Amino acid sequence: MLALAGRRVESFEGRLPDVLPLGLAEFIRELIVQGTNEGLDSARARGARLGRPPAMADEQVRHVRDLLTHPQNTVTLIAKRLGVSRNTVFKYVPELKGGRVVLAEATSTPELPRPTQPVE
Repeated sequence: MLALAGRRVESFEGRLPDVLPLGLAEFIRELIVQGTNEGLDSARARGARLGRPPAMADEQVRHVRDLLTHPQNTVTLIAKRLGVSRNTVFKYVPELKGGRVVLAEATSTPELPRPTQPVE
């Protein structure tokens, strides 16, 4: 017969003091999970943005694209100026992965056709 601190643990009555707090803890955990999920659902219904905020605003991304048109500006320099990592710059300007040539082609505006000169 197994005895723990003077209790007989092979019977339910002997295990009850150990099982009761565990059951109560599990119940409380379920209440917390349920309340958290209800709060998240309520926030989504209100249109709240959940999760981590974006590292760069749209205006900053436009500024990065503008800075990248100047060859003396490196990605590292731009990232330091804006207080973000190089990876963040590459994430928000995916055209950079192909190099500056691809970026220049993606951001350049097409030239208008020039009027033809009469041939004499």
